[in-house]
Amino acid sequence: MTALDSRRAARMRAVQEDQSAHQRPHSERVLRIAVPLAILVALLALWEWYVVAYEVPHYLLPGPRLVAQAIVADWAVLGPALMVTLKITFSALALALVGGVLLAVILVQSRWAELAVYPYAVVLQVTPIVAVAPLILVYAPTTQSAILICAFIVAFFPVLSNTTQGLKSVDHNLLNLFELNGASRWQTLFLLKVPSALPYFLTGLRISGGLALIAAVVAEFAAGSAGAQSGLAFRILEAQFRLNMPRLFAGLVLISAAGVAIFATTSLISHLLLRRWHESAVAREN
Repeated sequence: MTALDSRRAARMRAVQEDQSAHQRPHSERVLRIAVPLAILVALLALWEWYVVAYEVPHYLLPGPRLVAQAIVADWAVLGPALMVTLKITFSALALALVGGVLLAVILVQSRWAELAVYPYAVVLQVTPIVAVAPLILVYAPTTQSAILICAFIVAFFPVLSNTTQGLKSVDHNLLNLFELNGASRWQTLFLLKVPSALPYFLTGLRISGGLALIAAVVAEFAAGSAGAQSGLAFRILEAQFRLNMPRLFAGLVLISAAGVAIFATTSLISHLLLRRWHESAVAREN
């Protein structure tokens, strides 16, 4: 083989490797979607087969088809209740993001503030919300505000702890460089510490999104409020008392779907903000 043939063969191998490298991420993305969907379809088919084969009464265990019918038929009841729960969830998450980030900045900028406040934030976090919810329901002006407070308490600490850790995890060499160039504390904070803490903050966002929904549902269970402003948790309790199991399962499906949607949205936000520079996002794309 001549030198020219060797160069052509090497060039062809390089082109093939480059094509396979571009095709690999696409195939991995397809597998990430196809495999969970296939398992879901298999589980639903097994569930439907079990209910039909053993003639299980629908007031004990409704099949997936009956649950889907209940979602459509009872949407006039379940839809508004879902919107109430989501409104409380997103309101609590927004308050947790603002309060957690602001308090994290204060704790990092002041050692005395960290010593005075952070232990009580930990105590508030480790106290079960189920135990605190009845007390909040007594002192809150309205049931909706009590549920909002419960969801805020649960969603607040992950944002606070992750953002605080991120602000403290800045490379000391970069801190020394900023000091040598005469940067002020606020310049160091906004130009160095905040960008470095962004991955930590986004991790707290993903955690708090799901926790806010869980806390809102738990608080609604504890409140047990009825009426036009009742959330999806009350509709589930109502269906349980009436032995309307298709509606109960439909409510559970809607809550689970809302949780998955919140996690997917926060994960997408994290990916869009980190994909061009942070190692965790860049490694997944390569």
